[in-house]
Amino acid sequence: MATAPLWAARSQCQTRQSSHSPLGNPSATQRKKVTINTLRALHQRDEPITMITAHDFPSAHVADHAGMDMILVGDSLAMVALGMEDTSEVVLEEMILHCRSVARATKSAFTIGDLPMGSYEIAPEQALESAIRVVKEGRVQAIKLEGGVEFAPTIEKITRAGIPVLGHVGLTPQRQHSIGGFRVQGKTTTGALKVLEDALAVQAAGCFAVVVEAVPAEVAALVTKKLRIPTIGIGAGNGCSGQVLVQVDMSGNFPPGRFLPKFVKQYGNVWAESMRAIESYKSEVKSRQYPAPAHTYPMPAEELTEFERLIDTTT
Repeated sequence: MATAPLWAARSQCQTRQSSHSPLGNPSATQRKKVTINTLRALHQRDEPITMITAHDFPSAHVADHAGMDMILVGDSLAMVALGMEDTSEVVLEEMILHCRSVARATKSAFTIGDLPMGSYEIAPEQALESAIRVVKEGRVQAIKLEGGVEFAPTIEKITRAGIPVLGHVGLTPQRQHSIGGFRVQGKTTTGALKVLEDALAVQAAGCFAVVVEAVPAEVAALVTKKLRIPTIGIGAGNGCSGQVLVQVDMSGNFPPGRFLPKFVKQYGNVWAESMRAIESYKSEVKSRQYPAPAHTYPMPAEELTEFERLIDTTT
């Protein structure tokens, strides 16, 4: 029977023992790659579409294994991953870097990259160039941009080039200063009509779906009924075609006392578990409980004896 070359065996051994090996083992339950057609099929049979944000390899890895339909590399990473004050600070190159990291971990979910502020507003041509970079360099399947009627020509330019676009209406955080801060949109008849007008405009421009953020549930449900494409709600009630949350928020990966928007439900407490683990590690290192013999590599007794003899003779 043929045997593997010695170098191959050594390579496998080194890979297994590396503390920096990739985390990308296949999911225990394999599923087909989610595509635009998959999302349309979910929408047609009225099955809610699940979407969550991810900003790096580990956060995308767990989201993909959990079975998310879509993973968004949102510009919220400016705050939750880069420690910035708001989304206006993050630049295109940073978004592309994070998209690439997420893409490496995502085997099944449909991935979307946010176009950050300043990368698409000047002209449709600028937006198309940015979108191409996010898809080509970031390795995602679609892009997202904020805005309604005023950005319909931009969306049309991108979709005509064959790049799927996820729209975003209602509260548009990149424009917080022009709308008076992070305020609920569509609370008046005029405001609700504006949300509908924007949603219809991005649909006509070619969006495959649209995020509806911080809009009264009743308004979002009525807007959803008027559209042919799915709506993905965030703070817009359960009448939307699907939902999205920021992973850091919903998983509880933040210290106690941090502000959370009303629409966020915290499903876990990653911060508390991480604190417990790190504090235990610190304690065991200080007391020399860690590393225990089980965490060290053995050396043959005769080799150790010879090593000690050589040390004694050289000193």
